[in-house]
Amino acid sequence: MSPPPHAAFAALAGERLDWRFKGVPPGWQDATTVEILAAAPVLFDAGLTGPVCVLREPALAHNLAAMSTWCRDRGVQLAPHGKTHMSPQLFSRQSAAGACAVTVATIAQARVYRAFGVNAIVLANELVEPVGLAWLAGELDADPALDAVCWVDSVRGVELMTEALAGATRPLDVCVEVGMAGGRTGCRAAADVDAVAAAAAASPRLRLVGVAGYEAVGTGAARDAGPEAVAQVRAQLSEMRAALTRLAPLFETDEVIVTAGGSTYPDVVADELAGAAQRVILRSGCYLTHDHGLYAATSPLPMRPAMQVWAPVLSRPEPSLALVGMGRRDVSFDAGLPVALSLPGAAVTKLNDQHAYLQLAGHTVAVGDRLGFGISHPCTTFDKWQLIPVLDDADRVVDLVRTFF
Repeated sequence: MSPPPHAAFAALAGERLDWRFKGVPPGWQDATTVEILAAAPVLFDAGLTGPVCVLREPALAHNLAAMSTWCRDRGVQLAPHGKTHMSPQLFSRQSAAGACAVTVATIAQARVYRAFGVNAIVLANELVEPVGLAWLAGELDADPALDAVCWVDSVRGVELMTEALAGATRPLDVCVEVGMAGGRTGCRAAADVDAVAAAAAASPRLRLVGVAGYEAVGTGAARDAGPEAVAQVRAQLSEMRAALTRLAPLFETDEVIVTAGGSTYPDVVADELAGAAQRVILRSGCYLTHDHGLYAATSPLPMRPAMQVWAPVLSRPEPSLALVGMGRRDVSFDAGLPVALSLPGAAVTKLNDQHAYLQLAGHTVAVGDRLGFGISHPCTTFDKWQLIPVLDDADRVVDLVRTFF
């Protein structure tokens, strides 16, 4: 039987909406989520002002089920990256669909998920700040059910962790991180991997439990899934697998972890790391909403785009140009511009803070029309919205998702 929902979820549902939440219809002022969902309003009949970000429930449900099946069929676990949406509500659904933990990048993100009762956390970074380590040590000592693991990629990092955790009762689980040349964090050479692992295993305050990596070759729009990029990814994953073999005598657990993951190469990760350790953990996060840009072009998974931003046409200053009331404060632009959903061939060519330049390619739109747009890279759209309505196929509101960035 599943445990009862954490009290923080009930508090959210009972909080009254107000001017803090952009995109919320003024008619919802002072209403609670419970009251709004009971009325099941059609969002676009509710008196919108300005842009609004929405999630589509059928696509969310499909993606949750598809990812669960995909991982089960390949014998891998999933700890989705919670920084994508920073929504305990959405992670609760991911957990119910089989996620083994939430991945976060910072102590601040971990605190959000702990506030909603999450007790399995992957901190995909080396923790070096004493205050953050003291907070995590306090959580571990206070809650025997909490399972937390982070990375180490330097002997200096091991020293800082050991010093900061001197008064802790429980040791902190760590994975040595293997990086790639030109990549992000992680040890670049096998000798460095071995030295860091030996230091972690020797620390009285750390427990060496596995090997970690982040296999994204590029960032943003530069990321691709072409043969050269895949070859680089396979090479890094091979280094991780070799490290598992070399470090076997040092691991301090019977359930050794190997973990990698973005949303571009999950199939390569599953293929290369299959059977390499007792627990193979993916950390893909963007699969939940997918997109119409970066991941539509690169993800190998059978996902559907679930996130849209709707905004009014504000101006028609030229025959082929419409200015739409959304901009860099509303949609992602780091890995591609928004995509007009019902205007084939039309293209957003530029964003200002609150305006999108839409080249119409022969389409006719009028001032006041509300247009829908798909996005590219959900991480940097989620962080622009504190509250996001979830809609069914009839545009009825079936949930209101809160985010905490």
